[in-house]
Amino acid sequence: MEIIGRQEYKRDLRRYYESEFPEFVAVYGRRRVGKTFLIREFFRDKFAFYVTGLAKEDKKGQLANFNDALNKYGKMPYPRVQSWVDAFRQLIHLLENSKIRGKKVIFIDELSWFDTPRAKFMTGLEAFWNGWASSRPDILLIVCASASSWMTNKLINNHGGLHNRVTRIMPLEQFSLRECEDFFKSRKIVLGRREIVESYMIFGGIPFYINMFDGSLSLAQNVDKLCFSKNGALRNEFSNLYASLFQHSENYIAVVKALNNRVAGLTRKEISKTTKLQGGGLTNILDDLDKCGFIRKYHAFSKKSKYTIYQLVDFYTLFYFHFIQNTAAGRNFWATMLNSSRHAAWSGYAFEQVCLQHEEQIKQRLGIAGVHTNTASWRSQKEGAQIDLVIDRDDRVINLCEMKYADNKFVISKEYAETLRNKRTTFINETKTRKAVHLTMVTTYGLKRNVHSGEVQSEILMEDLFC
Repeated sequence: MEIIGRQEYKRDLRRYYESEFPEFVAVYGRRRVGKTFLIREFFRDKFAFYVTGLAKEDKKGQLANFNDALNKYGKMPYPRVQSWVDAFRQLIHLLENSKIRGKKVIFIDELSWFDTPRAKFMTGLEAFWNGWASSRPDILLIVCASASSWMTNKLINNHGGLHNRVTRIMPLEQFSLRECEDFFKSRKIVLGRREIVESYMIFGGIPFYINMFDGSLSLAQNVDKLCFSKNGALRNEFSNLYASLFQHSENYIAVVKALNNRVAGLTRKEISKTTKLQGGGLTNILDDLDKCGFIRKYHAFSKKSKYTIYQLVDFYTLFYFHFIQNTAAGRNFWATMLNSSRHAAWSGYAFEQVCLQHEEQIKQRLGIAGVHTNTASWRSQKEGAQIDLVIDRDDRVINLCEMKYADNKFVISKEYAETLRNKRTTFINETKTRKAVHLTMVTTYGLKRNVHSGEVQSEILMEDLFC
């Protein structure tokens, strides 16, 4: 199958494949984001060895699985062994006798599942790389896992024999809006850009989710079928998703629930107070959720690191809490919600998250792609005003970005114009900035010109997020 988008990732993989040095590549990212598909389809028939770990299997089962892969790619039957060191010795034998010229690509998928208790899998991997592969310029070892925290803590930041052994790190992110559009076109699914944005607000840019769309159905019909029908493929995705990634997933769910109740985000202290989780355990949970892309952490404008804010940003999780949770299975639920106040409240916040996911496109439209910037959020300490995206530019301009999701051109009323002026004035007074402060509106279809639209210095349209 064709790989849609992922241009930067494909360039990197090609570079690693053509490298004159041994390469040890760690690929990680949120479950369902397409890691396995990317590696499998990019290399196709170039694998010298390819194996996938088994979920919830013990050492014996994992070794048997590894042995089956050895026998598939080898020219001789390999006997079953009892240790990972011996299993990797057999892999060395297979590779030394491989007829493949040039780079030999080894792909170990779901690496974390091999690392069962007391199995000493990492010892075998360490012996394989340090004792043999690291001196072979014809070796390209790619390892992959959805458990991003495991990849970071056990492999990339390994403090033992694999310390600094990973040569390339590839965190795979979700599709952009443009990539989603290309994906839908490749599947002959006809959606306008407004529908693609709303799809993103529900499913994010997760290929696994949008690949389930039925091209004969509307967006609303697809959402009903996948999320609200009795046997919908994504109806129980929430519990399956977190349980498959995290031990003691109930603690992770407690954190995302707390963040869902405060859309602007919470400090670590506020999360601890709400969930009763403390110490290193909470630190690890926040770190894991951040690395897997479920939450983001950012600093409030002009504040020190102790003011780090954590915000829930996973689109499916947000949609689950707003609509799927506590909703009985039924036909046409989503179709009946489209013109409701509940939909309006959700869509405003979800659109903000889409915009935050496309900061680079916003900067490009502002003409500052080549200008060094810092992005943050800002909350007034006195007036209660808030700006979710502040772009602080080295050319001595600050953009305060307001995001509005509307069915037509957005109208700035007299009251809203006053709100914008107050936000700008309060921001300047509280931050003491000497930079020029511009108001930027990000909307679906732009602003309707009236006596108040002059309050805004720059506009970003939904179309611009597709660049």
